[in-house]
Amino acid sequence: MKPTTRWFLRSLCSLLFVFLVSARAASPVFEKDIRPILKAHCFECHGEGEKLKGGLDLRLRRLMLKGGDEGPVLVPGKPDRSPLFQMVHSGDMPKREKKLTREQIELIKQWIAAGAKTARPEPAEIGKGSGITAEERAFWSFQPIRQPAIPKTKLKDRARTPVDAFLVSAMAKQKLGFSPDAEKVTLLRRASFDLTGLPPTPAEVEAFLADTTPDAYEKLVDRLLDSPHYGERWGRHWLDVAGYADSDGYSDADPPRAYAYKYRDYVIGSFNADKPFDRFITEQLAGDELARATRDNPQSALGAPHSRELLIATGFLRMGVDGTATPALADPDAVRNQVVADTIKIVSTSLLGLSVGCAQCHDHRYDPIPQTDYYRLRAVIEPAYDPKNWRIPDQRLVSLYTEADRKKAAEVEADAKKLADEKAAKQKQYIAEALTKHLEKFETELREKLRAAYETSADKRTAEQKKLLADNPSVNINAGVLYQYNQKAADDLKAMDAKIAEIRGRRPTEDFISVLTEPADKLPVTHLFHRGDPKQPKEAIKPGGLSVLASPGKSVELPEKDQQLDTSGRRLAFARWLTSGTNPLVARVLVNRVWLHHFGRGLVGTPSDFGAMGERPSHPELLDWLANDFVEHGWRLKRLHKLIMTSTAYRQSSRRNQTGDERDPENRLYWRKPVHRLDAEVIRDAVLATSGALNKVMFGPPVPVRPDVHGQIVVGIDKTEGDNKMPVEVALKGEEFRRAIYIQVRRSRPLAMLHAFDAPVMEVNCERRQTSTVPTQSLMLMNSQFILDQAGRFAQRLQKEAGDDRARQVARAWELAFSRSPTKRELADALEFLSQQVDHLKAVPEKKDEKAKKDEKAKPATPELQALTDLCQALLSANEFLYVD
Repeated sequence: MKPTTRWFLRSLCSLLFVFLVSARAASPVFEKDIRPILKAHCFECHGEGEKLKGGLDLRLRRLMLKGGDEGPVLVPGKPDRSPLFQMVHSGDMPKREKKLTREQIELIKQWIAAGAKTARPEPAEIGKGSGITAEERAFWSFQPIRQPAIPKTKLKDRARTPVDAFLVSAMAKQKLGFSPDAEKVTLLRRASFDLTGLPPTPAEVEAFLADTTPDAYEKLVDRLLDSPHYGERWGRHWLDVAGYADSDGYSDADPPRAYAYKYRDYVIGSFNADKPFDRFITEQLAGDELARATRDNPQSALGAPHSRELLIATGFLRMGVDGTATPALADPDAVRNQVVADTIKIVSTSLLGLSVGCAQCHDHRYDPIPQTDYYRLRAVIEPAYDPKNWRIPDQRLVSLYTEADRKKAAEVEADAKKLADEKAAKQKQYIAEALTKHLEKFETELREKLRAAYETSADKRTAEQKKLLADNPSVNINAGVLYQYNQKAADDLKAMDAKIAEIRGRRPTEDFISVLTEPADKLPVTHLFHRGDPKQPKEAIKPGGLSVLASPGKSVELPEKDQQLDTSGRRLAFARWLTSGTNPLVARVLVNRVWLHHFGRGLVGTPSDFGAMGERPSHPELLDWLANDFVEHGWRLKRLHKLIMTSTAYRQSSRRNQTGDERDPENRLYWRKPVHRLDAEVIRDAVLATSGALNKVMFGPPVPVRPDVHGQIVVGIDKTEGDNKMPVEVALKGEEFRRAIYIQVRRSRPLAMLHAFDAPVMEVNCERRQTSTVPTQSLMLMNSQFILDQAGRFAQRLQKEAGDDRARQVARAWELAFSRSPTKRELADALEFLSQQVDHLKAVPEKKDEKAKKDEKAKPATPELQALTDLCQALLSANEFLYVD
């Protein structure tokens, strides 16, 4: 045999051996491949219920061999003789509309054909529910956070931070590298919008460009992190996942939450203070227990330092829709249950990154979350949400009145009452005098009858007396018509009313906070609800965490009662379990969200679903390194920002290149900085900043919203007049130009400008914003009165700052809108546009807009100002303005 032939046969045998080994390794096994399919589609009827349909249990292979009422459903090695395969292949099972996919059916066939193998010997006994397998426990997000070694890099890799080292390691496999660093102005705008949500001012641009020190960029990041506007920008991100709203929702009435804004202000303040995130979480989940406040005596805790802040923090658990105060509810139990369910969803998606709510009615179909785990979490918050002792929203308000306030209020009210009593006596005297004088106009006999009828209380008047007064209406003298009989007396009473109001105005304003508290020494029993129905309670459930994070056969137990507290202490124990540093989910979820907001996409693309149906991490080692580093360095968010933002990955250009587009078209490896559109609130704030109208006042009650004449929701006080209830303009004195985070979030009234650019409507919470590109956005930029008004203000600003020189006006416009000077071509095009537009406006008759028609004294815009306004509107609508490069 020739050597070449021998080499060929030896190679062929080697390849055949590798193929056979691979095929054997790829043979499906029950636990890893088949059980997830059956759990998602079949366990509900054939495994979890109290009574198995057809007596068939599909949770184990041996139970399939045992079969149900009609015998075994599995014949190993023979799929065509196995009823399990026959039923799913024919579509007879499952009964629901959603059937198994072709791939799933084929996988079941392969498994049976290969002998229906299991990964290990099956347990002799199996408890209730789906149980949790070793394969499910081995899922990436349930594994302890590792501390991977930082990959080694070379000088040519341009790795500035460990973040870069991990990314370079992944890019090297595709022979890719980072793009060149972005220009300084691009970095300045990128960092400013990311950290403060505002564009840099021309002065800030000039200062940054003039700083040629090696650490100029690092100093910029530090300055932005120290800005009070940082908390406004990053607080908005947290308010999304917290489901923040200024109204209760549920009904068309959508009652406002007058004091919810204090939670918003707490969040902004916490971000600005760089409060350790573990503390931030604990305060929101159990601030009342940290302050040792109880439901029946919350004021007792207000005297301690920071206790008010701790109570306000519990607003996190009061953000869900709450319709329990709605009159005449058809099913109050269901409405109360939904409040609790929404609260659990907010907590689980924001902190655990899991859709725990899917286990409310049955075991989770895809993740190892049994129904009992859902009710363990419910038992954590149920002492504060006791359905049998429910409190509607207004009953959860806590007065901030101090004893001194109450004493002062009592003194003021005593003074007011004294004057009110004096007024009442005078009023009675004046009316009696007016009546006597008026009755002199009647004959004596009739006069006495009228007086008797008048002085008889209305409910005791005879029919004759009622008729007598009806026939002589002028005798019905009261305070409202006293001026017709004695103007001087009416004026005297009016003056007394004013004085009473002035006195009562001295009373200290009573303020409130919305809190979540528990009663002392009262622990309601939490029951598992059959199919999630609160009217069908089953066995009692104790508080706890997710069983998949405990050792096999065990669960995460939390104490039912903390003996050191008057309240249960369950929420405090839960918060400490979450932030212990050993929970594998929380830190990963948090750093992933931070990465998402810096890069437009998370390392895990589904930030609130780290389960089986979510995406797998694109860079698992980097995610774990960041999570571990975050916890080790005190859960400090600002440090994490700087670590990410000083990386080459963040500082690189966003420009595409052919090699990168071919090898990684979706930029999953981060070979360039992703471009992303500004969030809705940032667009509005940037427009106001550019026009010069932005009001930077922080904190306080929300700026109200209302429908305009077209039905669109705009900023303004909701006031109407006339039979057709037309909206009336009420001056807001600059409040309308505050940042969007201070605009009222009314669930039934999303602000039109924000809604068009994908601001969420808080039905529950917003796990991740979607970014759309739709015609209504262009229409909003073309026709919105807000944009038109701000374009006008922008133009007036240019005239004020650049004078009448058009070239200077254009240059200033580019500096304000884009943080750069216009190119020669842009300058020439803008000047040509202004010239042509001015000529056009001079040639056509003047048209007053609707606002000018209402104000005849308004000075009409000159052609020069109108043309400049049109240019400004175009700049505010440009992609360069709306997108971060």
